[in-house]
Amino acid sequence: MSQVADPLQNARNAAERYAWREAYEAFSEVETPDLTPHDLERYAESAWWQGRPDEAISLRERSYAGFVSAGRDLDAARLAIALTDDHVGRGAFAVAHGWFANAERLLEGEPESPVHGALTLMRGVNALFALGDLPAAIADFELAAELGLRHGDRDTHALATVGKGRALVKSGKVEEGLALLDEATAAAVCGELRPFSTGLVYCITISSCQDLGDYRRAAEWTEVANRWCDRLDVAGFPGACRIHRAEIMRLRGDWPEAELQAIAACEEIHDFDRHITAGGYYEIGEIRRRRGDFAAAEEAYAKADELGRAPQPGLALIRLAQGKVDAAVAGITRTLQEVEDPLSRIRRLPAQVEIAIAAGDLRTARAAAEELEQIVDSYKLGIDRAPAFDATVHIAWGRLKLAEGDAVGAASCLQRARDVWQRVGAPYEASEARALLGLAFRRQGDEHAATAELEAALTTFERLGARLDAERVKESLGRLQTRRTFVFTDIVDSTRLLETLGNEKWKRLLARHDELLRERIVGSGGEIVKRTGDGFFAAFDNPKAAIEAAVAIQRALDAEVVAPDVRIGLHAGGAFHIGAGTTDYGGEGVHLAARISAAARAAEILASSETLDGVGTGLRLSEPRAEVFQGYERPIDVVSVEWR
Repeated sequence: MSQVADPLQNARNAAERYAWREAYEAFSEVETPDLTPHDLERYAESAWWQGRPDEAISLRERSYAGFVSAGRDLDAARLAIALTDDHVGRGAFAVAHGWFANAERLLEGEPESPVHGALTLMRGVNALFALGDLPAAIADFELAAELGLRHGDRDTHALATVGKGRALVKSGKVEEGLALLDEATAAAVCGELRPFSTGLVYCITISSCQDLGDYRRAAEWTEVANRWCDRLDVAGFPGACRIHRAEIMRLRGDWPEAELQAIAACEEIHDFDRHITAGGYYEIGEIRRRRGDFAAAEEAYAKADELGRAPQPGLALIRLAQGKVDAAVAGITRTLQEVEDPLSRIRRLPAQVEIAIAAGDLRTARAAAEELEQIVDSYKLGIDRAPAFDATVHIAWGRLKLAEGDAVGAASCLQRARDVWQRVGAPYEASEARALLGLAFRRQGDEHAATAELEAALTTFERLGARLDAERVKESLGRLQTRRTFVFTDIVDSTRLLETLGNEKWKRLLARHDELLRERIVGSGGEIVKRTGDGFFAAFDNPKAAIEAAVAIQRALDAEVVAPDVRIGLHAGGAFHIGAGTTDYGGEGVHLAARISAAARAAEILASSETLDGVGTGLRLSEPRAEVFQGYERPIDVVSVEWR
């Protein structure tokens, strides 16, 4: 018997010291019949901390069954509550509901105890995170805290306190909520709580600070949590800590390490908590999007989406960068229709401002900026906005004022955004503001100030590895090494043609159209970048080749017995690829070529005057006409090419 008792006692002693690896190894050496329900409970906890959630659940189920057989209903209820939490984290909500119902049944008729506090706490967690019922959550947390205090259960009291703090923050009572978060976290720091409760308190506190844009406080608590994680030879919570660390690192500009931390975190906690893992994958997507690696970013967003975290606004911003404005509008509109939580809307509304401006919908952009400012003002830290939120509001208004032609007002907002982001220590966001500020100064005629801001933004973007942002700034500075002539074609009145011809005849007509255009584009040395609806986006090395292709297209279509009218727009400008491994182009030159094409008439070739300046085409050109395009402060001179 002594041979069995020694490892068992060693396991019990190790569990009491929270030496989870030692406890797990010692419990593994003990014969199963010698393990009491309490031993199985400790064994389960040690397995959980060693990154073995499936084994932990199995052991807790055995512990639960042992307590039920022994008539220990309070202990059985405690295990049922723990199993509820296990299954909630894994997204098995029906199973979790069953375990919670078991706990409620076991506690019926039992005198008040600490387990009643744990049950009430779990009810509050469900109200807060699953139902979004803030008043119910606050009431449950208050009762749970009272029960914890009355029965000397520090863990329940601390978790209820941090839960109430989180609920108060979400309801707009920021100062009151933060005070409770700090109170609960102080108890964790002092070592008053068990490891699981300590980790959970840290997680909720840091998440709340990040949601409020209070990155200073979030960073401070993240460092404390990281030191705690590093002291524990465990799995699970260190993964959650790494995700918080990754967001702070990404904000501070250490993208390679941030990505490594987030990847490690997702691998570590995937089997523990789907929600936190989804957040980790979204963070990976955000880092990759900023680098311009859109394919890898979309892969990470897809994993987040699979685990229940919508891939917005990141995916919509990728679509915008790819020039797919309609898809970007659809994505950001849909996510804002689905999300009601104000703190979640704060994360999405800045993207709606940017996307709506690109779509030429300044009314929607203004409404989004106004809502953003209203929400931010309802979540102030005392009398002041959280610095990150303040900067976010100002950059949104800066974008809008720039689009509306108010360069002076835009500069004022963007200077504020730049300065605040610099104080926060967010180099990418500060450089975004600087790049826009440079454009605002340029529109005021202050080229010296514009160049200074653009140069500073470029230096930071290149240091961070924000390739696409760097290329855009180079374009603003006139430093893109590659130039292309961009061509957009479009069938005029295609919807009417489809209705007139019918589906089969339209398909044949479109196939012939595609054949003619492809042959002429490629035959003139052009590169077909992609389809754009019923037209093409192509790029040429020089304007002369582009004009030759455009003329050949119009003449070929004119020679057909039946052919659609096609409009063609051209513009030459700096060129850069918008994603790693893609042939698609981005930049001002692309946007202007698309707008010129949209302004062309049926069967017209329309080009910017500057594109054809000095180019010997041998063709007659119309007198220049001024076209006003959305997003351009001054009219653009265009000429029509006579191809007949």
